Amino acid sequence: MMRLLLWLLGGVLLGGIVHLATVLWLPRTATQDAYSRLQQIAPINAVTALPAPAPDKVLLPFMDPAFATAVCRYDLAKGPLQFSLNVSQAYTSVSFYTRFGIAYYAINDRAAGRRVIQLDLMTEKQHSEMPQDEDVTTADRLIVESPTLTGLIVLKALAPEPGLMTMAQEALATARCRQQP
Repeated sequence: MMRLLLWLLGGVLLGGIVHLATVLWLPRTATQDAYSRLQQIAPINAVTALPAPAPDKVLLPFMDPAFATAVCRYDLAKGPLQFSLNVSQAYTSVSFYTRFGIAYYAINDRAAGRRVIQLDLMTEKQHSEMPQDEDVTTADRLIVESPTLTGLIVLKALAPEPGLMTMAQEALATARCRQQP
């Protein structure tokens, strides 16, 4: 009986290890992830509006038809990015993802507390190489550190009613995602 329990425990342990390894490894081997699908329509370091989701064609998972959506595929190899977005009248959010879809930062218009969301996106190494300007405080400048050189910024603006979708799309059209000079 004890031998059977040890075999069962070993089987469960081995199954758990295989399951965990597969779950962690699978996203890196996917060929049609969101970043890859957006390569066709979204240039690097530029904001691109996405078409409204349809039942038969969706570029990103879990797209809501009540939101206007735009993306910025970024590459920090040449230096940090400056990002800015005028918030919409209803609700605006900005989410940051690594190349493999891991979310690492998000902000919305309520958390920003301003009519414009402005931030600098850079790697930890680029942040450590920045000159320390004592006149600029963290309240003046929001710095987001990306864990990878490439990734996605997903922008969403709510259209509370279908007739207000144009307003939400216009808010996203003000977004800028460009290399710092």
